[in-house]
Amino acid sequence: MRMHGVGRIIGGPSLAALLALGCGAPLAAQRPADTAQQAPQSPANPNLKLTLPNKQESVRFAVIGDSGTGGSAQLQVAKQLAAYRSLYPFEFAIMLGDNLYGGERPSDYKNKFEIPYKPLLDVGVKFYAALGNHDDPSQRLYKPFNMNGERFYTFKTGRLLKPDNTSARFFALDSNYMDDAQLAFIEKELAASGADWKIAFFHHPLYSSGEKHGSDELLRQRLEPIFVKHGVDVVFTGHEHFYERLKPQKGIHYFICGSSAKLRKGNIGGGDLTAKGYDQGYTFMLLEIDGDQMHFQTIDENGRTIDSGTIKRNVQRTSR
Repeated sequence: MRMHGVGRIIGGPSLAALLALGCGAPLAAQRPADTAQQAPQSPANPNLKLTLPNKQESVRFAVIGDSGTGGSAQLQVAKQLAAYRSLYPFEFAIMLGDNLYGGERPSDYKNKFEIPYKPLLDVGVKFYAALGNHDDPSQRLYKPFNMNGERFYTFKTGRLLKPDNTSARFFALDSNYMDDAQLAFIEKELAASGADWKIAFFHHPLYSSGEKHGSDELLRQRLEPIFVKHGVDVVFTGHEHFYERLKPQKGIHYFICGSSAKLRKGNIGGGDLTAKGYDQGYTFMLLEIDGDQMHFQTIDENGRTIDSGTIKRNVQRTSR
């Protein structure tokens, strides 16, 4: 059972085992048609067409969710991630939870993370994980997930974005146990952040058109007022095994990307929340922050683009 008011830690691999396991691992609105036609593409796979600007000074990253199966779908998505990185050298990836399904022995970390993403880890791509409902909290001790032993944490991209020196900060949350300590952390960190872009990522969606789960209204009651108060721009979640781009809610852009290894076909229901939905294949996302714009491209397991566009940061919202 998931609890929003009480935190608990369940059993998993020992601290020593996880620390040893991590040692030595690498840490390391639609775009115009003419832009897409001129975008770089891979001669080996004509499906690989990049719609992003791909500027050297931008912040470039990837998003995967519900990914840790070790199965063929995860391997297909991982292969496309690596192929697209040859066109688009993203520096890091955020993981939206359910990072390891089933067992969490050292062999599971290997088969469900290290092997699928080895080409990315080998070139220094860093992964930042959030916990899902299928994840043991001891994952926070696994060094390649870059959680630094915490269930919730924040990180900055490490540089200002030229030419206007805007900045971006990411907030990884544990939506399994939204206790008072975590809410206090979120409030404090958002209030203290001087970043122009404030991006949150966690597992359970505040808004969703999924027929299986749908919107987590209790979690929304707790988080949305804080997000609105402190000017969060974008929220990424998983849990629903499909891709959905929601219509902006109270000035915040929401994405669900929970189909990087799991798929629930035909599960996006009716309603007026959806700007774009895709529940017929597996997906991952590529994103680029360029000043006051965030460009996104959502790609399936065959390398085809199924959604793309640009979000413009609302500079009139309070930025602290």
